[in-house]
Amino acid sequence: MTSTPQIPQELQKAQRLANTMDSAFRIPVIGYRIGLDGIIGLIPGIGDVITVAIAARIVRLGHKMGMPKSMISKMLRNIVLDFLLGAVPLVGDVADFFFKANQRNVKAMEKWWLSQNKQDIRTNTSEQLNQWEETQRS
Repeated sequence: MTSTPQIPQELQKAQRLANTMDSAFRIPVIGYRIGLDGIIGLIPGIGDVITVAIAARIVRLGHKMGMPKSMISKMLRNIVLDFLLGAVPLVGDVADFFFKANQRNVKAMEKWWLSQNKQDIRTNTSEQLNQWEETQRS
């Protein structure tokens, strides 16, 4: 039996960071999720710099995973767009709660990792299904 590729630690760390930054808290009644990105971004001047540094950490994790430069560039564009939106007084602060660059970047990381491991995952899933079917016949 082939083993299913383990989700890399870098991807797991990126997922945790993105969740913390973009969707850690649920707003009661309306149910919308926000994260520290929008809250920290409210701090004039330094808030957006802090959130960019954290977002850059996610990109660094993608680089460590071996993602191609073209995808890293797209991730960096998401960060720049998020920074530029956040830099607009008041409107940018509201936009920070809706444009979730970290989650977009992690989704790109996940899709890339899945595409790199698709065949191994399919093979392992098929083998596990066959084993399960054998146990059901017994």
